[in-house]
Formats: sequence, structure tokens, C-alpha cells
Amino acid sequence: MQHQKLATIEDVAALAGVSIATVSRAINEPTKVAEETRRRVTEAVARTGYTTNAMARSLRMRRSNMILILAPDVGDPNFSNILVGLETEASKRGYGLLIGNTQNDASRETDYLRFISSNQADGLILFTGHLPFGFGVGQDENRLPPMVAVNEPVPGQDVPFVGVDNFEGARVAAEHLVSQGHRRIAFIGRSPGREVNRLREAGYRAALTGAGLAVDPRLIIDGDGTTESGRAAAELMFVRDALPTAFLCVNDATALGVIISLNARRYELPRQFSVMGFDDISFASFVTPSLTTMKQPRHKIGEAAMELLLSLLAGEKPKSREVLFRAELIVRNSVSPPGA
Repeated sequence: MQHQKLATIEDVAALAGVSIATVSRAINEPTKVAEETRRRVTEAVARTGYTTNAMARSLRMRRSNMILILAPDVGDPNFSNILVGLETEASKRGYGLLIGNTQNDASRETDYLRFISSNQADGLILFTGHLPFGFGVGQDENRLPPMVAVNEPVPGQDVPFVGVDNFEGARVAAEHLVSQGHRRIAFIGRSPGREVNRLREAGYRAALTGAGLAVDPRLIIDGDGTTESGRAAAELMFVRDALPTAFLCVNDATALGVIISLNARRYELPRQFSVMGFDDISFASFVTPSLTTMKQPRHKIGEAAMELLLSLLAGEKPKSREVLFRAELIVRNSVSPPGA
């Protein structure tokens, strides 16, 4: 039996017509190599079948060039588009991604952290809204890997954050409803334990106060951001007999639940009730009526978060530890003046 000789980095360099050092840079730090050179090296790697020994390099450099992402729900409509941005920027810099779907389970979160302790991942992207279980106040700070929170800030901790400006976005949303003539505006999705919900409620309150409108506590309903919580909140409004003319929902999934409830009661939307969401996820333009909402620039958020994390891994001091993007008002058909 004949054994085929494994390709070496020297073979790749000879075929691409570059030095061994250039091949190494093209593989490990692709952004530092000209595009044409990188293309020649990539083609030579493919033709020779050369593979780097990632584990050996990891042991030597104490780096894996992998980033661990902890997310409570990978089915969240926001997650996939942010992930595309994360992966795009990571790939440019020669990094790969590991995804941990924690399902809000402390034991699963702890299990995924073995990638950090065993040097199989260099840094963390947190969608969870809290530090990983096992880290925090009183813990050895040297054990904390570089990390960036995305989409959900980590309150009370010095964790860099990249996401939409939740306060400002909700304020703009509520002001849009006020501009349409609404004076009784409900907020669906109060959740003091979640920073995103707290900030969006604060933006709603600021808009009403700025317009000289009283905040009616009967029009603020708890919710966990699910479609079912939106449906239940709308039903609660009828039980309380404290109806608004418009519903500002903490996210689009909640808004869908409100619309389902109102449609089931045969109300004409938006003539009798206006409904507004936040996020602009994929179904927002297909629900009836199509949903007026605030759009998150999810791809840009992902790219900026990865860029920030990789700068921390490189030992650089970031320009800012908080990067906020403006949400864009998307006007569709679910909002109109009352009775219009």
C-alpha cells in the first residue's frame, strides 16, 4: 500500500510563488495580505490539499482562533441576522465560531465554557444579558475571557455592549404614535429583569411625558417577548376595561400576539386599534395588517460586535465600550390616526 505524502507549507509556497512567511500570514492573518496574493495562496492550498495543524498551533500560541457565542435561543429571529454579521467579520480576520444554545439553562452554559478553559475558544459573545454562570462578583478576574455583549446589555457589569439604542428607538416609536393623534398608548412587554425591556419602556415613558401625556399604569402590561404574551396582554386589556387606542409592543413577536387577539375579536385594524412593534423581523411585512415597527441594523450590529471583541483580543483599547445603532422607523399599515 502506497502512502501519499502530506502536503507541506513549502509546497503551497512554491505553487503560489510566494514565501513561506506570506503563506503563513495569508492563512493566519488574511487581512494583512493583498487580495490577489491571498487568492493564489488559497488556490495553492486547495490544489495541494494542505491543512494546518490547528491544535498544534493552538498549543504553541495559546490561541484557537475560535469565538464562543452563548445565546439563550438560537431560534430568536434577531439572532440569525446578527450571526451573519458576526461570521462575516470573524472570517475576514481568520476566526471561526462556536455556537452554544444555552436555553437559559445554567448547566448548559457551564458546559459550553469548557471551550474557554481548554483553550478551544479565545473570547465570548454574549446574547444572554448576564455574565456566564461561574463568573461575576468575587470571582478571579483573570479567569474572565475577553467578551462583548450583543443585543442584550449586561447590567451592573463592565462588559462592552453592541446593539440598538433601545431607549431612543422606543421613544421614536411612541412619538410616531403620538404624531398620529393617539393619546392612550399601551406598552406591552414590561419586564424589570430584562434590560432591553426596561430601556424600551423608559423610552415609551419619556415620549409620553415629552408630549404632555400622563402615563397610565393600567396601560403598561408585563410580557416576556413572546407571541403568547402579546395575545394574553391584549385580552387582559379587555378584562380591565382600560382600552388604549394604540399598542406599542416591546418586540414584533409581542405585536403579532396583540394582532391575533384583536383579529379574533373582529376589530378592524388599524381603524379601531393601532399596533406597533420593534425589531422588524421577517414576518413583520407579511402579517395583516403589515406591521409598522422599528428596524434593527442586525448585520451591522454583528460586524461591529466582532470587530470590538477582536480588538480586545489583540490587546487594543477600544474607542468606546458601548456601540449603539439607531433603529429605523418602518411605516407600514398597522398604524393610523384613531378612527381613520
